Amino acid sequence: MILRPTDLAGCFVIVPEPAVDERGSFARTFDSEAFSAWGLNPVVSQVSVSRNHAAGTLRGLHYQEAPHAEAKLVRCTQGRVFDVAVDVATLRWTAVELSAANGLALYVPEGFAHGFLTLEPSSELVYQISRPYVPASSRGLRWDDPALDIAWPDVGPLTISERDRGLPLLGDEHRPDGRVPSP
Repeated sequence: MILRPTDLAGCFVIVPEPAVDERGSFARTFDSEAFSAWGLNPVVSQVSVSRNHAAGTLRGLHYQEAPHAEAKLVRCTQGRVFDVAVDVATLRWTAVELSAANGLALYVPEGFAHGFLTLEPSSELVYQISRPYVPASSRGLRWDDPALDIAWPDVGPLTISERDRGLPLLGDEHRPDGRVPSP
């Protein structure tokens, strides 16, 4: 397993190093000691799955505010997605294509928002999350906020929840707290 730093401090792409033989392959995708050695949060408090029927489905950009900030390790187990992490403090972002075929994962540290756009139908993501979900700490950034200027692929979004569509723009005086509206 290789931890490849992105251009955002604390955010890493996890690259498996599979051992291959006639049976197939075997690769380590998580190692708490390696994560700790790199200064990453090795705690897994919950695991969640996101299944998405259509290409062009957008989810995010979500995060939890301190003291409930969470780190996420996100892996695509079926299909293909454009996965985005945004440093909430600097508003800088990074993105990586995650797919079942490439086996990559993205480590999203505390204080970062996360979201993705599906590039293929039937895309599935598995999240290892460091803290339990606390609805009162849930926040979000709008996917199309001009202040972020994320270069999303041209495939969408075709499907987006009302909750994500209703996230405030950073300059929105009516919702400066970034609270996620109820679904």
